Amino acid sequence: MGPGRPHRGLLAAALLLIDSEYAELHEKLDAALAGLFDGPPRYVINTHWHFDHTGGNGGFIAAGGLVMAHENARARLAAGQLITIIDADVPPIPEADLPQMTVDGGMTLNLNGETIVCTHVPHAHTDGDLVVRFVEADVVHTGDLVFYPGYPFIDVSSGGSIDGVIAGLERVLGWCGAGTKIIPGHGPLTDKAGLEGYLEMLEDFRSVIAAEIEAGRSLEQIKAGDATAEIDAIWDGKHFPTALFREIVYSTLAGGSESAKF
Repeated sequence: MGPGRPHRGLLAAALLLIDSEYAELHEKLDAALAGLFDGPPRYVINTHWHFDHTGGNGGFIAAGGLVMAHENARARLAAGQLITIIDADVPPIPEADLPQMTVDGGMTLNLNGETIVCTHVPHAHTDGDLVVRFVEADVVHTGDLVFYPGYPFIDVSSGGSIDGVIAGLERVLGWCGAGTKIIPGHGPLTDKAGLEGYLEMLEDFRSVIAAEIEAGRSLEQIKAGDATAEIDAIWDGKHFPTALFREIVYSTLAGGSESAKF
């Protein structure tokens, strides 16, 4: 598909699943879905490549499902990855388990009377993120653009960056009204007001770390210091710890992305 041109498909009534969880949870997830719909998911959308969102792909593909993802997500699944900041070496997955359909700028599906818009958000949580919007239902699934309510993980070695996350959230907020339901990649359901508070936290955190870098402080000094103490008092301890998030933000501001290019 051409850069930035959404693909539009008209699909018959079927079950669509956002992300496929860990491989170890496939049978449990499949059983839960059986209580919602007669038959396995026909379509699965991966919001990005990480194994806790794509591990069940193979099981759903074997059952006849079509898995869709951004082209960078598929490339990273095929190649295997080292997530450097947490020292996680993730091997390539079998070719049979890879997404069968990839998009670049995004795509639009029409399914079960719903317009489903998938939009690529560049260099955010990774370089292959898709945000999924259900237009008529007024629901947005952000994938791991959002860890609510707490500090997120940003995979710098997969092309992620704090600036990309902030830009992506600004874009998402443009789609939201007071009644919009927002499904984060991790954490409970939230709304526009919750997302606005989350974005403000990220902007404040970025500003503090940028000022520390400007003052000539090293990563170790920033991690050991208390520059973000006011923000930490509200947001720390719910997902990723303060020291790790300081390192993530520092690395994207001071060192840039470590991403391999696909």
